[in-house]
Amino acid sequence: MPLITLILLPFIGSFLAAVLPANARNTESTVAGLIALFCTVQAALYFPQIADGGVLRQEIEWLPALGLNLVIRMDGFAWMFCMLVLGIGTLVVLYARYYMSPADPVPRFFSFFLAFMGAMAGVVLAGNIIQLAFFWELTSLFSFLLIGYWHHRRDARRGARMALTVTGTGGLCMLGGMLVIGHIVGSYDLDHVLAAGAQVRNHPLYLTALVLVLLGAFTKSAQFPFHFWLPNAMAAPTPVSAYLHSATMVKAGVFLLARLWPVMGGTEPWFWLVGGAGLATLLIGGYAAMFQNDLKGLLAYSTISHLGLITLLLGLNSPLAAVAAVFHIMNHATFKASLFMAAGIVDHESGTRDIRRLSGLRSMMPVTATLAMVASAAMAGVPLLNGFLSKEMFFAETVFLDTTPVVGVVLPIAATLAGMFSVAYSLRFTVDVFCGPPATDLPHTPHEPPHWMRVPVELLVLMCLVVGMLPAWSIGRFLDAAARPVVGGELPAFSLAVWHGFNTPFIMSLLALVGGMVLYLALRALRAAGQVDAPPLIHHIPGRRLFDGALALITQMGRSGRRLLSTQRLQWQMLWLVCAALAAGAMP
Repeated sequence: MPLITLILLPFIGSFLAAVLPANARNTESTVAGLIALFCTVQAALYFPQIADGGVLRQEIEWLPALGLNLVIRMDGFAWMFCMLVLGIGTLVVLYARYYMSPADPVPRFFSFFLAFMGAMAGVVLAGNIIQLAFFWELTSLFSFLLIGYWHHRRDARRGARMALTVTGTGGLCMLGGMLVIGHIVGSYDLDHVLAAGAQVRNHPLYLTALVLVLLGAFTKSAQFPFHFWLPNAMAAPTPVSAYLHSATMVKAGVFLLARLWPVMGGTEPWFWLVGGAGLATLLIGGYAAMFQNDLKGLLAYSTISHLGLITLLLGLNSPLAAVAAVFHIMNHATFKASLFMAAGIVDHESGTRDIRRLSGLRSMMPVTATLAMVASAAMAGVPLLNGFLSKEMFFAETVFLDTTPVVGVVLPIAATLAGMFSVAYSLRFTVDVFCGPPATDLPHTPHEPPHWMRVPVELLVLMCLVVGMLPAWSIGRFLDAAARPVVGGELPAFSLAVWHGFNTPFIMSLLALVGGMVLYLALRALRAAGQVDAPPLIHHIPGRRLFDGALALITQMGRSGRRLLSTQRLQWQMLWLVCAALAAGAMP
């Protein structure tokens, strides 16, 4: 079956879901689920053809005079992302069937959801960098519709506008960067671009292309200083949050960084720009997550932190660090999707996501509590879970990186500190919510959700356990296939063994675990004494204030321009249009 069906089928399903009657929730979810499942199975069947470095390619003539054809291209890295986009999408559809209320406009939800899935599949399967930019902007558009799904809520409308403004503007910058790369290479075809790494890096326009591309990647993946939009997107329904912030929307930025790693990586500007943004995001996101009182807010800032970790790994200019980044993309998608769904179950069954009101849910929701605790432990990097393996690879890269003495000291300390933050906010997610005396003032009496609503969480948590205990057997071949295109075709030597001995990275893991527990207990004591509520210093980070100020300035300039140029006389309006057209035509 042609590769393009992986993109077309979700869009066809989006149209079908839109025309179904509003009261046909079972039909709509079944249609969406079957399409997502069919695409997942189809993508999985391609693995033998790409496992050892193979590339599948389908080309459709589009604008040959401009050197632009519609190219669908799948290598191991694109295959891995397809499995995340389509596989987790299937699980989220099943979860959404029970989460969404019959009073909600469900056809609109599944229509937007499938369209977003198709757009994201278009990004990862694009074999042409202009085509990639086109689907990139489609993901911004459909995420805007999903985040603002409950458009009667002011926070949903505001969060959707902010996400679209930031990621859409970054996408336009990225398009400019793609045009510069195409100019340097002489082609927009991805195969030609990937083969021209030295040519791109040695060109005088390299830095221009790099900055423009990074603006697109950083805004999409919520890297500092553009991280502020992602927590505001939490006004979306939880199935949307679980999907956008684990396997799709925010992963598009790190996908782009990894995809262009062989082309633009390996230079000093890449190291400082990508590594610096990743390090700042890693620490800021983890620090802010510890102080969140909303379950989804905590997960949003933890997502920012983990995206910073992946970005930092890609910025280290090390093939082994790039492999670790690909591994953590896979691991993060599984435990973060399960945690968002668990948070949605808590909200759905108790009526609140406020951590300050939740307590002792383990006695009322024992299965959900167990699943959430295991997924949180994976996020914290506890041994025998998948998060521990990729995080230990991260620690190893910060220790053994060949760099300046100052960076060689700062990076391991920062990595260990970020690990402590991760343990602290993971404990806040589990201990404060599921342990202690049962809460008595909740809007609803908590109980276990319907069994099929919990199945997606169970499957994802099972993957966390299997990969954590049997990594080489369960994920080794898939990781090899996914990482090979990122590092240029030749994999560095690495081991997925659970135990590598009592070495420096393991000591860092122990320090992170113990230090995180101490930090959690200290913050809990301060919180009980009423001495800490909001994260100190976070509000002084300028990203959000700069965005609000720029938006206000643009709005004011627009109003001033309208007052200056507008008139009720048609003749003057026509004169302005004609003059503008003549001026444009006179330009060389």
